[in-house]
Amino acid sequence: MRKGKLLNSNIVSMLSKMGHTDQLTIGDAGLPIPNGVERIDLALVNGIPGFLETVKAIEKDMVVEKIILAEEIRENNPEVLKELETLFKGLEMLFVPHEIFKEQTAVSKAVVRTGECTPYANVILQSGVDFSEA
Repeated sequence: MRKGKLLNSNIVSMLSKMGHTDQLTIGDAGLPIPNGVERIDLALVNGIPGFLETVKAIEKDMVVEKIILAEEIRENNPEVLKELETLFKGLEMLFVPHEIFKEQTAVSKAVVRTGECTPYANVILQSGVDFSEA
């Protein structure tokens, strides 16, 4: 469910089709994408676009009620984790082993691949509902 002004037509289309509890994964350049899950490939070169800038752009346009992260991010990428904790303050954050995280991407509506090349820079965003007045 959309709430902003993204320009990427593939992401906009995907968000427009999402309902409550649907999931969208945003991943680094190396995250495997399961067969049958739509790939929205933004990666150009190492680091472009970055993971955090991609998450921030999508978050502005998506109602998010929960995020899922690999527990390995705590030790291996604490800077990115801190940014995600700030961005999604107040939301449920579920940490799972990276192998479980990769399995969970199979139920995502799509995986957005960034050019990020830092460890465990991956997140699953679960769609919420905006009941505010128009």
